[in-house]
Amino acid sequence: MSLKDQITADMKDAMRARESERLGVIRLLQAAIKQREVDERIELDDTAVLAVIEKMIKQRRESIQQYTAAGRHELADQEAAEIAILEPYLPEQLGADEIAEAVKAAIGETGAADMKDMGKVMAVLKPKLQGKADMGQVSAQVKAQLSS
Repeated sequence: MSLKDQITADMKDAMRARESERLGVIRLLQAAIKQREVDERIELDDTAVLAVIEKMIKQRRESIQQYTAAGRHELADQEAAEIAILEPYLPEQLGADEIAEAVKAAIGETGAADMKDMGKVMAVLKPKLQGKADMGQVSAQVKAQLSS
């Protein structure tokens, strides 16, 4: 079953169970997927759907930071609840050690020597780690290993 089919099935389950909050988040996700398909005139595969989900989670994490800084904890809690609904669609996340190993392998593969080569390393890592790791953390690890 493709990820889009799974999302549709989950939407139907949420409708039957009358879970309005979960249903709303899943509908937002489907709308974001459909918008990207219409904009790019393509049918999204699982990798592209994962990218949409990651983008939505990243937006919500940024919102949580802003709401917390502004003292709006009820809104931050709502964003956190939406993240909890979206995260099960992502594959199992890699640990820090696994990310470090992948970064080290990519640096060796590209022959990167300094920060100028960061783009090459990220280009190798992104397809391998997309959906499995927070790319912000991956980028930080690449910077740390290239600067040392």
